[in-house]
Amino acid sequence: MGVIDDAHMNFSPGLTVITGETGAGKTMVLTGLSLLAGGKAESSIVRRGQAEASVEGHWLIPTNAESVLSRLQEAGAPADLDDDGAEVVLARTVPAEGRGRAVACGRTVPRSLLEEVCGDLIAIHGQADQWQLRSAERQREMLDRFAGPAALTALANYREAFATWKTAVAELEDLTTNRAEREREATTLRMGVEEIDAVSPEIGEDSALDIQAARLSNAGSLLSDLTLAHDALVGDEHGDGAMGGIADAMKAIDRLALIDPTLGELRAQLKQVTALLADAGSEMASYLSDLDADPARQAWVEERRAAIRKLMRQYGETVEEVMAWRQAAFAKLAGLDGGDDRVEQLRSQIEADRKELVNVANKLTKVRKAAAQDLAKAVSAELRALAMPDAEFVISVVGSDDVFAFTASGADAVTFLLRPHKGADPLAVTKAASGGELSRVMLAIEVTLAGRNSVPTFVFDEVDAGIGGRTAVEVGRRLAKLAKDAQVIVVTHLPQVAAFADRHLVVEKTSDGVITASSVKDVTGIQRAGELARMLSGLDESDTGLAHAEELLAMASADRSR
Repeated sequence: MGVIDDAHMNFSPGLTVITGETGAGKTMVLTGLSLLAGGKAESSIVRRGQAEASVEGHWLIPTNAESVLSRLQEAGAPADLDDDGAEVVLARTVPAEGRGRAVACGRTVPRSLLEEVCGDLIAIHGQADQWQLRSAERQREMLDRFAGPAALTALANYREAFATWKTAVAELEDLTTNRAEREREATTLRMGVEEIDAVSPEIGEDSALDIQAARLSNAGSLLSDLTLAHDALVGDEHGDGAMGGIADAMKAIDRLALIDPTLGELRAQLKQVTALLADAGSEMASYLSDLDADPARQAWVEERRAAIRKLMRQYGETVEEVMAWRQAAFAKLAGLDGGDDRVEQLRSQIEADRKELVNVANKLTKVRKAAAQDLAKAVSAELRALAMPDAEFVISVVGSDDVFAFTASGADAVTFLLRPHKGADPLAVTKAASGGELSRVMLAIEVTLAGRNSVPTFVFDEVDAGIGGRTAVEVGRRLAKLAKDAQVIVVTHLPQVAAFADRHLVVEKTSDGVITASSVKDVTGIQRAGELARMLSGLDESDTGLAHAEELLAMASADRSR
Protein backbone atom coordinates (compact mmCIF):
# COMPACT_ATOMS: atom_id res chain seq x y z
CA MET A 1 0.00 0.00 0.00
CA GLY A 2 1.67 3.24 -1.08
CA VAL A 3 5.32 3.17 -0.05
CA ILE A 4 4.69 0.24 2.31
CA ASP A 5 5.28 -3.06 0.53
CA ASP A 6 4.37 -5.37 3.40
CA ALA A 7 4.00 -4.72 7.12
CA HIS A 8 2.60 -6.52 10.16
CA MET A 9 1.73 -4.54 13.29
CA ASN A 10 0.52 -5.84 16.64
CA PHE A 11 -1.24 -3.14 18.60
CA SER A 12 -1.03 -4.16 22.22
CA PRO A 13 -3.19 -2.71 25.02
CA GLY A 14 -2.33 0.76 26.25
CA LEU A 15 -0.78 3.57 24.24
CA THR A 16 0.98 2.81 20.96
CA VAL A 17 2.71 5.62 19.06
CA ILE A 18 3.76 5.56 15.42
CA THR A 19 6.61 7.85 14.40
CA GLY A 20 8.92 8.30 11.43
CA GLU A 21 10.35 10.87 9.13
CA THR A 22 8.08 12.95 6.93
CA GLY A 23 7.08 10.95 3.86
CA ALA A 24 8.02 7.62 5.41
CA GLY A 25 4.47 6.33 5.16
CA LYS A 26 2.88 6.91 8.55
CA THR A 27 -0.25 8.08 6.76
CA MET A 28 -0.54 4.67 5.11
CA VAL A 29 -0.99 3.08 8.54
CA LEU A 30 -3.97 5.33 9.19
CA THR A 31 -5.22 4.74 5.66
CA GLY A 32 -5.23 1.02 6.34
CA LEU A 33 -7.20 1.45 9.56
CA SER A 34 -9.62 3.77 7.79
CA LEU A 35 -10.17 1.16 5.07
CA LEU A 36 -10.94 -1.48 7.69
CA ALA A 37 -13.47 0.94 9.18
CA GLY A 38 -15.30 1.14 5.85
CA GLY A 39 -13.63 4.32 4.63
CA LYS A 40 -13.58 5.37 0.99
CA ALA A 41 -10.95 3.61 -1.13
CA GLU A 42 -8.86 5.34 -3.78
CA SER A 43 -6.91 3.37 -6.38
CA SER A 44 -4.05 5.86 -5.91
CA ILE A 45 -3.03 4.03 -2.70
CA VAL A 46 -2.03 0.96 -4.72
CA ARG A 47 1.74 0.66 -4.86
CA ARG A 48 3.17 1.31 -8.31
CA GLY A 49 3.62 -1.90 -10.26
CA GLN A 50 1.20 -3.85 -8.02
CA ALA A 51 -2.25 -5.11 -8.95
CA GLU A 52 -3.86 -4.27 -5.63
CA ALA A 53 -3.43 -3.08 -2.08
CA SER A 54 -4.84 -5.05 0.83
CA VAL A 55 -5.19 -4.64 4.58
CA GLU A 56 -6.40 -7.07 7.23
CA GLY A 57 -7.21 -6.41 10.86
CA HIS A 58 -7.82 -8.80 13.77
CA TRP A 59 -9.77 -7.76 16.86
CA LEU A 60 -10.09 -9.88 19.97
CA ILE A 61 -13.20 -8.70 21.74
CA PRO A 62 -15.17 -10.02 24.71
CA THR A 63 -18.12 -12.30 24.01
CA ASN A 64 -20.47 -9.72 25.53
CA ALA A 65 -19.88 -7.33 22.59
CA GLU A 66 -23.39 -8.21 21.45
CA SER A 67 -23.91 -5.43 18.90
CA VAL A 68 -20.81 -6.45 16.92
CA LEU A 69 -21.38 -10.20 17.14
CA SER A 70 -25.10 -10.04 16.31
CA ARG A 71 -24.52 -7.77 13.29
CA LEU A 72 -21.90 -10.16 11.93
CA GLN A 73 -24.22 -13.10 12.57
CA GLU A 74 -27.06 -11.37 10.70
CA ALA A 75 -24.73 -10.72 7.76
CA GLY A 76 -23.79 -14.41 7.54
CA ALA A 77 -20.25 -13.77 8.78
CA PRO A 78 -20.15 -15.08 12.37
CA ALA A 79 -17.01 -14.48 14.43
CA ASP A 80 -14.91 -17.31 15.87
CA LEU A 81 -15.63 -17.75 19.58
CA ASP A 82 -13.52 -19.38 22.27
CA ASP A 83 -12.90 -19.01 26.00
CA ASP A 84 -10.71 -15.93 25.45
CA GLY A 85 -13.40 -14.05 23.51
CA ALA A 86 -14.37 -13.52 19.90
CA GLU A 87 -11.94 -12.96 17.06
CA VAL A 88 -13.26 -10.54 14.45
CA VAL A 89 -11.28 -10.47 11.22
CA LEU A 90 -11.95 -7.66 8.74
CA ALA A 91 -10.21 -7.06 5.42
CA ARG A 92 -10.27 -4.73 2.42
CA THR A 93 -8.76 -5.15 -1.03
CA VAL A 94 -8.32 -2.15 -3.32
CA PRO A 95 -7.40 -2.98 -6.95
CA ALA A 96 -5.52 -0.64 -9.24
CA GLU A 97 -8.53 -0.92 -11.53
CA GLY A 98 -12.09 -2.03 -10.89
CA ARG A 99 -14.08 -2.52 -7.73
CA GLY A 100 -12.63 -3.40 -4.36
CA ARG A 101 -13.67 -6.13 -1.96
CA ALA A 102 -14.65 -6.09 1.71
CA VAL A 103 -14.41 -9.22 3.86
CA ALA A 104 -15.67 -9.96 7.36
CA CYS A 105 -14.73 -13.22 9.09
CA GLY A 106 -13.94 -14.87 5.75
CA ARG A 107 -17.14 -13.77 3.98
CA THR A 108 -17.44 -11.12 1.27
CA VAL A 109 -19.71 -8.38 2.62
CA PRO A 110 -20.84 -4.87 1.65
CA ARG A 111 -18.40 -2.11 2.62
CA SER A 112 -21.15 -0.58 4.75
CA LEU A 113 -21.00 -3.62 7.07
CA LEU A 114 -17.38 -2.81 7.96
CA GLU A 115 -18.48 0.72 8.79
CA GLU A 116 -21.28 -0.55 11.02
CA VAL A 117 -19.10 -3.08 12.82
CA CYS A 118 -16.13 -0.75 13.27
CA GLY A 119 -18.44 1.91 14.65
CA ASP A 120 -18.41 -0.22 17.81
CA LEU A 121 -14.73 -1.21 17.57
CA ILE A 122 -12.66 1.83 16.65
CA ALA A 123 -12.87 5.62 16.63
CA ILE A 124 -10.50 7.38 14.25
CA HIS A 125 -9.73 11.01 15.06
CA GLY A 126 -7.87 12.72 12.28
CA GLN A 127 -8.32 15.88 10.26
CA ALA A 128 -10.41 13.98 7.73
CA ASP A 129 -12.10 11.61 10.16
CA GLN A 130 -13.83 13.77 12.77
CA TRP A 131 -17.14 12.14 11.95
CA GLN A 132 -18.14 11.89 15.59
CA LEU A 133 -17.99 15.67 15.88
CA ARG A 134 -20.07 16.04 12.73
CA SER A 135 -22.78 13.62 13.80
CA ALA A 136 -25.55 15.03 15.98
CA GLU A 137 -26.46 11.50 17.02
CA ARG A 138 -22.89 10.74 18.15
CA GLN A 139 -22.75 13.99 20.09
CA ARG A 140 -25.94 13.03 21.91
CA GLU A 141 -24.56 9.56 22.63
CA MET A 142 -21.37 11.05 24.12
CA LEU A 143 -23.41 13.38 26.33
CA ASP A 144 -25.58 10.48 27.52
CA ARG A 145 -22.47 8.42 28.22
CA PHE A 146 -21.14 11.20 30.40
CA ALA A 147 -24.48 11.56 32.19
CA GLY A 148 -24.29 7.86 33.08
CA PRO A 149 -27.07 5.79 34.69
CA ALA A 150 -29.37 8.79 35.19
CA ALA A 151 -29.48 9.38 31.43
CA LEU A 152 -29.78 5.68 30.62
CA THR A 153 -32.78 5.31 32.95
CA ALA A 154 -34.44 8.48 31.68
CA LEU A 155 -33.81 7.45 28.07
CA ALA A 156 -35.25 3.97 28.64
CA ASN A 157 -38.40 5.47 30.21
CA TYR A 158 -38.68 7.94 27.35
CA ARG A 159 -38.30 5.28 24.67
CA GLU A 160 -41.01 3.15 26.26
CA ALA A 161 -43.41 6.13 26.33
CA PHE A 162 -42.39 7.15 22.81
CA ALA A 163 -43.08 3.66 21.43
CA THR A 164 -46.50 3.54 23.13
CA TRP A 165 -47.51 6.97 21.79
CA LYS A 166 -46.16 6.27 18.29
CA THR A 167 -48.01 2.95 18.05
CA ALA A 168 -51.32 4.60 18.95
CA VAL A 169 -50.71 7.47 16.51
CA ALA A 170 -49.90 5.03 13.72
CA GLU A 171 -53.08 3.04 14.38
CA LEU A 172 -55.20 6.19 14.39
CA GLU A 173 -53.60 7.38 11.17
CA ASP A 174 -54.31 4.03 9.58
CA LEU A 175 -57.94 4.11 10.72
CA THR A 176 -58.60 7.67 9.53
CA THR A 177 -56.51 7.64 6.36
CA ASN A 178 -57.88 4.32 5.18
CA ARG A 179 -61.48 4.90 6.26
CA ALA A 180 -62.85 4.73 2.69
CA GLU A 181 -60.86 1.59 1.99
CA ARG A 182 -62.08 -0.01 5.21
CA GLU A 183 -65.67 0.85 4.32
CA ARG A 184 -65.25 -0.73 0.89
CA GLU A 185 -63.75 -3.82 2.49
CA ALA A 186 -66.58 -4.01 5.01
CA THR A 187 -69.17 -3.75 2.23
CA THR A 188 -67.51 -6.55 0.28
CA LEU A 189 -67.31 -8.79 3.34
CA ARG A 190 -70.88 -8.05 4.34
CA MET A 191 -72.18 -8.92 0.86
CA GLY A 192 -70.23 -12.16 0.96
CA VAL A 193 -71.62 -13.15 4.35
CA GLU A 194 -75.19 -12.31 3.23
CA GLU A 195 -74.75 -14.30 0.02
CA ILE A 196 -73.55 -17.36 1.92
CA ASP A 197 -76.27 -17.02 4.56
CA ALA A 198 -78.89 -16.81 1.81
CA VAL A 199 -77.88 -20.26 0.59
CA SER A 200 -76.86 -21.68 4.02
CA PRO A 201 -75.03 -24.72 2.64
CA GLU A 202 -74.42 -27.66 4.94
CA ILE A 203 -71.19 -29.64 5.16
CA GLY A 204 -71.40 -32.54 2.68
CA GLU A 205 -74.53 -31.19 1.00
CA ASP A 206 -72.77 -30.71 -2.34
CA SER A 207 -71.93 -34.42 -2.57
CA ALA A 208 -75.45 -35.47 -1.59
CA LEU A 209 -76.96 -33.18 -4.23
CA ASP A 210 -74.63 -34.61 -6.88
CA ILE A 211 -76.01 -38.08 -6.14
CA GLN A 212 -79.63 -36.86 -6.19
CA ALA A 213 -79.09 -35.08 -9.49
CA ALA A 214 -77.64 -38.20 -11.06
CA ARG A 215 -80.67 -40.24 -9.87
CA LEU A 216 -83.24 -37.73 -11.06
CA SER A 217 -81.69 -37.22 -14.47
CA ASN A 218 -81.46 -40.99 -15.05
CA ALA A 219 -84.71 -42.03 -13.32
CA GLY A 220 -86.12 -43.82 -16.43
CA SER A 221 -83.07 -46.00 -16.94
CA LEU A 222 -82.80 -46.72 -13.25
CA LEU A 223 -86.47 -47.81 -13.11
CA SER A 224 -86.41 -50.14 -16.12
CA ASP A 225 -83.04 -51.72 -15.47
CA LEU A 226 -83.52 -52.17 -11.73
CA THR A 227 -87.02 -53.65 -12.29
CA LEU A 228 -85.50 -56.13 -14.74
CA ALA A 229 -82.85 -57.05 -12.22
CA HIS A 230 -85.43 -57.37 -9.44
CA ASP A 231 -87.68 -59.64 -11.52
CA ALA A 232 -84.74 -61.80 -12.55
CA LEU A 233 -83.87 -62.24 -8.91
CA VAL A 234 -87.25 -62.76 -7.21
CA GLY A 235 -89.47 -63.51 -10.22
CA ASP A 236 -92.50 -61.81 -11.76
CA GLU A 237 -96.03 -62.67 -12.79
CA HIS A 238 -94.73 -64.79 -15.66
CA GLY A 239 -92.42 -67.01 -13.70
CA ASP A 240 -89.98 -67.58 -10.87
CA GLY A 241 -86.69 -65.79 -10.69
CA ALA A 242 -83.34 -66.95 -9.44
CA MET A 243 -84.65 -67.40 -5.94
CA GLY A 244 -87.32 -69.86 -7.20
CA GLY A 245 -84.66 -71.92 -8.93
CA ILE A 246 -82.59 -72.06 -5.79
CA ALA A 247 -85.65 -73.19 -3.84
CA ASP A 248 -86.11 -76.07 -6.32
CA ALA A 249 -82.42 -76.94 -5.93
CA MET A 250 -82.78 -77.09 -2.15
CA LYS A 251 -85.69 -79.54 -2.48
CA ALA A 252 -83.62 -81.77 -4.74
CA ILE A 253 -80.72 -81.68 -2.28
CA ASP A 254 -83.09 -82.64 0.54
CA ARG A 255 -84.04 -85.81 -1.38
CA LEU A 256 -80.46 -86.65 -2.24
CA ALA A 257 -79.35 -86.15 1.36
CA LEU A 258 -81.48 -89.13 2.31
CA ILE A 259 -79.14 -91.21 0.16
CA ASP A 260 -75.84 -89.40 0.90
CA PRO A 261 -75.91 -87.31 4.12
CA THR A 262 -72.75 -85.45 3.12
CA LEU A 263 -74.75 -83.52 0.52
CA GLY A 264 -76.51 -81.79 3.40
CA GLU A 265 -73.66 -79.26 3.50
CA LEU A 266 -74.72 -78.05 0.03
CA ARG A 267 -78.14 -77.24 1.43
CA ALA A 268 -76.58 -74.96 4.09
CA GLN A 269 -74.63 -73.09 1.43
CA LEU A 270 -77.77 -72.62 -0.71
CA LYS A 271 -79.62 -71.33 2.33
CA GLN A 272 -76.97 -68.64 2.82
CA VAL A 273 -77.22 -67.66 -0.85
CA THR A 274 -80.99 -67.45 -0.53
CA ALA A 275 -80.70 -65.08 2.43
CA LEU A 276 -78.27 -62.83 0.53
CA LEU A 277 -80.50 -62.76 -2.53
CA ALA A 278 -83.51 -61.98 -0.36
CA ASP A 279 -81.67 -58.98 1.18
CA ALA A 280 -80.64 -57.77 -2.27
CA GLY A 281 -84.19 -58.10 -3.50
CA SER A 282 -85.50 -56.09 -0.54
CA GLU A 283 -83.01 -53.30 -1.16
CA MET A 284 -83.96 -53.21 -4.83
CA ALA A 285 -87.65 -53.01 -3.95
CA SER A 286 -87.02 -50.25 -1.44
CA TYR A 287 -84.91 -48.27 -3.95
CA LEU A 288 -87.66 -48.65 -6.60
CA SER A 289 -90.33 -47.43 -4.19
CA ASP A 290 -88.26 -44.35 -3.31
CA LEU A 291 -87.27 -43.59 -6.89
CA ASP A 292 -88.69 -40.13 -7.71
CA ALA A 293 -88.93 -38.93 -11.29
CA ASP A 294 -90.59 -35.63 -10.28
CA PRO A 295 -89.37 -32.88 -12.70
CA ALA A 296 -90.01 -30.20 -10.07
CA ARG A 297 -87.73 -31.95 -7.60
CA GLN A 298 -85.08 -32.31 -10.29
CA ALA A 299 -85.23 -28.59 -11.06
CA TRP A 300 -84.88 -27.69 -7.35
CA VAL A 301 -81.84 -29.94 -6.96
CA GLU A 302 -80.12 -28.44 -9.99
CA GLU A 303 -80.86 -24.92 -8.78
CA ARG A 304 -79.46 -25.73 -5.32
CA ARG A 305 -76.33 -27.30 -6.83
CA ALA A 306 -75.74 -24.20 -8.97
CA ALA A 307 -76.07 -21.90 -5.96
CA ILE A 308 -73.55 -23.92 -3.94
CA ARG A 309 -71.13 -24.16 -6.89
CA LYS A 310 -71.26 -20.38 -7.23
CA LEU A 311 -70.27 -19.99 -3.56
CA MET A 312 -67.45 -22.49 -4.04
CA ARG A 313 -66.11 -20.53 -7.02
CA GLN A 314 -66.02 -17.31 -4.99
CA TYR A 315 -65.15 -18.32 -1.43
CA GLY A 316 -63.54 -21.77 -1.40
CA GLU A 317 -63.10 -25.02 -3.25
CA THR A 318 -65.28 -26.93 -0.76
CA VAL A 319 -68.29 -26.15 1.39
CA GLU A 320 -65.99 -26.42 4.42
CA GLU A 321 -63.76 -23.66 2.99
CA VAL A 322 -66.78 -21.52 2.13
CA MET A 323 -68.04 -21.68 5.72
CA ALA A 324 -64.53 -20.99 7.06
CA TRP A 325 -64.36 -17.85 4.89
CA ARG A 326 -67.73 -16.79 6.21
CA GLN A 327 -66.60 -17.20 9.82
CA ALA A 328 -63.38 -15.20 9.23
CA ALA A 329 -65.25 -12.45 7.35
CA PHE A 330 -67.83 -12.14 10.11
CA ALA A 331 -65.07 -11.75 12.72
CA LYS A 332 -63.26 -9.12 10.66
CA LEU A 333 -66.49 -7.22 10.11
CA ALA A 334 -66.84 -6.83 13.86
CA GLY A 335 -63.53 -4.95 13.93
CA LEU A 336 -64.23 -2.86 10.84
CA ASP A 337 -67.71 -1.88 11.96
CA GLY A 338 -66.29 -0.80 15.31
CA GLY A 339 -63.77 1.55 13.68
CA ASP A 340 -65.51 4.77 14.69
CA ASP A 341 -65.58 3.72 18.33
CA ARG A 342 -61.91 2.76 18.11
CA VAL A 343 -61.04 6.16 16.65
CA GLU A 344 -62.50 7.92 19.67
CA GLN A 345 -60.74 5.52 22.03
CA LEU A 346 -57.44 6.16 20.29
CA ARG A 347 -57.82 9.92 20.40
CA SER A 348 -58.30 9.81 24.16
CA GLN A 349 -55.43 7.36 24.54
CA ILE A 350 -53.09 9.44 22.37
CA GLU A 351 -53.73 12.55 24.43
CA ALA A 352 -52.92 10.68 27.64
CA ASP A 353 -49.85 9.12 26.01
CA ARG A 354 -48.73 12.54 24.74
CA LYS A 355 -48.83 14.02 28.23
CA GLU A 356 -46.80 11.13 29.59
CA LEU A 357 -44.34 11.40 26.70
CA VAL A 358 -43.81 15.12 27.28
CA ASN A 359 -43.33 14.45 30.97
CA VAL A 360 -40.60 11.83 30.52
CA ALA A 361 -39.02 13.87 27.69
CA ASN A 362 -38.72 16.87 30.01
CA LYS A 363 -37.05 14.68 32.63
CA LEU A 364 -34.56 13.43 30.03
CA THR A 365 -33.90 17.01 28.89
CA LYS A 366 -33.27 18.07 32.48
CA VAL A 367 -30.73 15.26 32.96
CA ARG A 368 -28.97 16.16 29.73
CA LYS A 369 -28.80 19.87 30.45
CA ALA A 370 -27.26 19.24 33.85
CA ALA A 371 -24.75 16.80 32.35
CA ALA A 372 -24.01 19.22 29.48
CA GLN A 373 -22.86 21.91 31.89
CA ASP A 374 -20.52 19.52 33.69
CA LEU A 375 -19.16 17.97 30.49
CA ALA A 376 -18.58 21.36 28.87
CA LYS A 377 -16.77 22.60 31.95
CA ALA A 378 -14.54 19.52 32.11
CA VAL A 379 -13.70 19.59 28.39
CA SER A 380 -12.94 23.32 28.52
CA ALA A 381 -10.45 22.64 31.33
CA GLU A 382 -8.78 19.95 29.22
CA LEU A 383 -8.58 22.29 26.23
CA ARG A 384 -6.78 24.93 28.24
CA ALA A 385 -4.05 22.38 28.98
CA LEU A 386 -3.90 21.44 25.30
CA ALA A 387 -2.74 24.85 23.99
CA MET A 388 -6.25 26.19 23.52
CA PRO A 389 -6.29 28.55 26.54
CA ASP A 390 -9.02 30.88 25.31
CA ALA A 391 -11.33 28.20 23.92
CA GLU A 392 -14.56 27.38 25.70
CA PHE A 393 -16.46 24.21 24.97
CA VAL A 394 -20.23 24.67 24.99
CA ILE A 395 -22.99 22.10 24.70
CA SER A 396 -26.40 23.23 23.51
CA VAL A 397 -29.37 21.12 24.54
CA VAL A 398 -32.57 22.42 22.99
CA GLY A 399 -35.82 20.60 23.61
CA SER A 400 -38.95 20.70 21.46
CA ASP A 401 -42.62 21.23 22.31
CA ASP A 402 -43.78 19.42 19.19
CA VAL A 403 -44.12 15.73 19.98
CA PHE A 404 -44.17 14.97 16.26
CA ALA A 405 -40.61 16.30 16.13
CA PHE A 406 -39.51 13.87 18.83
CA THR A 407 -37.28 10.95 17.85
CA ALA A 408 -36.41 7.66 19.49
CA SER A 409 -33.51 9.50 21.15
CA GLY A 410 -35.63 12.17 22.79
CA ALA A 411 -36.94 15.66 22.23
CA ASP A 412 -33.51 17.28 22.35
CA ALA A 413 -31.18 18.63 19.71
CA VAL A 414 -27.67 18.24 21.17
CA THR A 415 -24.95 20.34 19.55
CA PHE A 416 -21.28 20.61 20.46
CA LEU A 417 -20.09 24.22 20.10
CA LEU A 418 -16.77 25.99 20.55
CA ARG A 419 -16.14 29.59 21.49
CA PRO A 420 -12.62 30.06 20.08
CA HIS A 421 -11.88 33.13 22.24
CA LYS A 422 -13.62 35.36 24.74
CA GLY A 423 -16.27 37.61 23.28
CA ALA A 424 -16.83 35.40 20.23
CA ASP A 425 -20.09 33.65 19.54
CA PRO A 426 -19.98 29.88 19.96
CA LEU A 427 -20.03 28.03 16.63
CA ALA A 428 -20.42 24.39 15.69
CA VAL A 429 -17.17 22.81 16.79
CA THR A 430 -16.32 21.61 13.27
CA LYS A 431 -16.53 25.24 12.03
CA ALA A 432 -14.77 26.92 14.94
CA ALA A 433 -11.68 24.68 15.09
CA SER A 434 -8.95 23.72 12.63
CA GLY A 435 -8.16 20.11 11.80
CA GLY A 436 -5.49 19.79 14.48
CA GLU A 437 -7.69 21.57 17.02
CA LEU A 438 -10.51 19.18 16.26
CA SER A 439 -8.26 16.27 17.17
CA ARG A 440 -7.43 17.97 20.46
CA VAL A 441 -11.11 18.65 21.10
CA MET A 442 -11.84 14.96 20.56
CA LEU A 443 -8.93 14.04 22.82
CA ALA A 444 -10.27 16.35 25.52
CA ILE A 445 -13.73 14.80 25.17
CA GLU A 446 -12.47 11.21 25.20
CA VAL A 447 -10.23 11.86 28.21
CA THR A 448 -13.20 13.35 30.03
CA LEU A 449 -15.26 10.31 29.09
CA ALA A 450 -12.51 7.88 30.10
CA GLY A 451 -14.10 4.84 31.71
CA ARG A 452 -17.34 5.45 29.80
CA ASN A 453 -15.88 4.68 26.37
CA SER A 454 -18.17 3.19 23.75
CA VAL A 455 -15.34 1.66 21.67
CA PRO A 456 -12.22 -0.28 22.72
CA THR A 457 -9.79 1.39 20.30
CA PHE A 458 -9.00 5.06 19.58
CA VAL A 459 -6.78 6.35 16.79
CA PHE A 460 -5.46 9.94 16.80
CA ASP A 461 -3.70 11.72 13.95
CA GLU A 462 -2.52 15.33 13.91
CA VAL A 463 -3.47 15.66 17.58
CA ASP A 464 -0.17 17.47 18.11
CA ALA A 465 -0.49 19.85 15.15
CA GLY A 466 0.68 23.37 16.02
CA ILE A 467 1.83 22.62 19.56
CA GLY A 468 5.08 21.86 21.33
CA GLY A 469 6.95 22.14 24.62
CA ARG A 470 4.86 21.83 27.77
CA THR A 471 1.62 21.54 25.82
CA ALA A 472 2.98 18.52 23.98
CA VAL A 473 3.77 16.91 27.33
CA GLU A 474 0.18 17.53 28.41
CA VAL A 475 -1.09 15.90 25.22
CA GLY A 476 1.08 12.86 25.89
CA ARG A 477 -0.05 12.73 29.50
CA ARG A 478 -3.73 12.76 28.47
CA LEU A 479 -3.26 10.13 25.81
CA ALA A 480 -1.63 7.91 28.42
CA LYS A 481 -4.54 8.57 30.77
CA LEU A 482 -7.04 7.58 28.08
CA ALA A 483 -4.99 4.45 27.37
CA LYS A 484 -5.61 3.16 30.89
CA ASP A 485 -9.19 2.33 29.87
CA ALA A 486 -8.80 1.73 26.12
CA GLN A 487 -6.38 0.85 23.37
CA VAL A 488 -4.96 4.10 21.93
CA ILE A 489 -2.97 4.44 18.71
CA VAL A 490 -1.33 7.80 17.90
CA VAL A 491 0.61 9.06 14.91
CA THR A 492 2.84 11.83 16.22
CA HIS A 493 5.74 14.09 15.29
CA LEU A 494 6.49 15.11 18.87
CA PRO A 495 8.93 13.27 21.16
CA GLN A 496 7.08 14.62 24.20
CA VAL A 497 4.01 12.66 23.08
CA ALA A 498 5.94 9.57 21.97
CA ALA A 499 7.70 9.33 25.35
CA PHE A 500 4.42 8.37 27.05
CA ALA A 501 3.87 5.30 24.86
CA ASP A 502 3.67 1.75 26.14
CA ARG A 503 4.80 0.67 22.70
CA HIS A 504 6.69 2.55 20.01
CA LEU A 505 6.50 1.71 16.29
CA VAL A 506 8.72 3.44 13.73
CA VAL A 507 7.99 3.68 10.02
CA GLU A 508 11.28 3.67 8.10
CA LYS A 509 11.82 4.52 4.45
CA THR A 510 14.57 2.94 2.35
CA SER A 511 15.55 3.23 -1.31
CA ASP A 512 17.81 1.28 -3.67
CA GLY A 513 17.83 4.15 -6.14
CA VAL A 514 14.99 2.67 -8.13
CA ILE A 515 12.28 1.69 -5.67
CA THR A 516 11.40 3.44 -2.43
CA ALA A 517 9.81 1.29 0.27
CA SER A 518 8.88 1.62 3.91
CA SER A 519 8.72 -0.87 6.75
CA VAL A 520 7.50 -0.80 10.34
CA LYS A 521 9.58 -1.90 13.29
CA ASP A 522 9.07 -2.06 17.03
CA VAL A 523 11.72 -0.06 18.95
CA THR A 524 12.71 -0.41 22.59
CA GLY A 525 15.64 0.57 24.80
CA ILE A 526 18.44 2.42 23.07
CA GLN A 527 16.68 2.24 19.70
CA ARG A 528 13.68 4.02 21.15
CA ALA A 529 15.86 6.67 22.76
CA GLY A 530 17.57 7.14 19.41
CA GLU A 531 14.23 7.68 17.67
CA LEU A 532 13.24 10.29 20.27
CA ALA A 533 16.64 11.97 19.81
CA ARG A 534 16.03 12.09 16.07
CA MET A 535 12.63 13.68 16.69
CA LEU A 536 14.21 16.18 19.09
CA SER A 537 17.20 17.32 17.04
CA GLY A 538 17.37 15.26 13.89
CA LEU A 539 20.50 13.54 15.27
CA ASP A 540 19.72 10.07 16.55
CA GLU A 541 23.31 9.45 17.73
CA SER A 542 23.91 12.82 19.42
CA ASP A 543 24.90 12.37 23.06
CA THR A 544 23.01 15.50 23.99
CA GLY A 545 19.94 14.34 22.05
CA LEU A 546 20.11 10.87 23.60
CA ALA A 547 20.44 12.39 27.09
CA HIS A 548 17.40 14.57 26.47
CA ALA A 549 15.50 11.57 25.11
CA GLU A 550 16.35 9.51 28.19
CA GLU A 551 15.18 12.38 30.36
CA LEU A 552 11.85 12.50 28.50
CA LEU A 553 11.36 8.76 28.86
CA ALA A 554 12.15 8.88 32.58
CA MET A 555 9.74 11.78 33.11
CA ALA A 556 6.96 10.03 31.22
CA SER A 557 7.57 6.74 33.03
CA ALA A 558 7.41 8.46 36.40
CA ASP A 559 4.25 10.30 35.38
CA ARG A 560 2.50 7.14 34.22
CA SER A 561 3.40 5.28 37.39
CA ARG A 562 1.63 7.84 39.55
